[in-house]
Amino acid sequence: MAEKSNVDNKQINRREWLMRLCFLTVGLIIAHLGVTLFLISNLGTDTFTVFASGVSHLTGISVGLCHSGIQCVLIVLMLLFTKGYIKTGSFICCLLGGPIIDVFNWILGRFVTSSSPFFLRFLVMALGCVILAIGMALVIVSDAGTGPNDLVAVILTDKLHKFQFRTVRICCDLFFIIAGWLLGGTVGIGTVTAAFLVGPVAQVFLPVHQKNVERILVKKKFL
Repeated sequence: MAEKSNVDNKQINRREWLMRLCFLTVGLIIAHLGVTLFLISNLGTDTFTVFASGVSHLTGISVGLCHSGIQCVLIVLMLLFTKGYIKTGSFICCLLGGPIIDVFNWILGRFVTSSSPFFLRFLVMALGCVILAIGMALVIVSDAGTGPNDLVAVILTDKLHKFQFRTVRICCDLFFIIAGWLLGGTVGIGTVTAAFLVGPVAQVFLPVHQKNVERILVKKKFL
């Protein structure tokens, strides 16, 4: 009987993990829809990409390679100096983010361009920031892993108990902007907007997503 119970528990744990990966994937798709809207507005890149573009300007390596390289460095540092933050989902975030953006850009890129009215582009950019924050919050509460650049704020929030996530996230985004700009990266109005909008919106949706995820897992008898 004990052996059967252990097998059942392992099956439940495996199914719960698959459910959490599903939450992560949905959050990832939502977040990168937001990133795509942000990018097609042509009002600046996201804060982490500013940093990557600055490193690219300094080293002569492409922005894409710098983006991936910095994330790999962050993963190694987190594996060495933190425990339990890097999970399967962290690698999924690194691998799937680019292709998801490419798909959404192929679908939506023809509707909003650099020649579109400024008001429309600003509205699309702001909507993109909100959608990015909503998706990012779901990825975080899935507890299946988070992209290394987003994990920086999560880890610091856990370590610095006096500060809420939104405050830490804004500080991290401002660091990426300032460091990237000093290295030669380009900063736009959308970049600054994202720095002050993504963190607070994510803060609002973190408890909402947490409640919904736990409710679904309880309903499925995983918790």
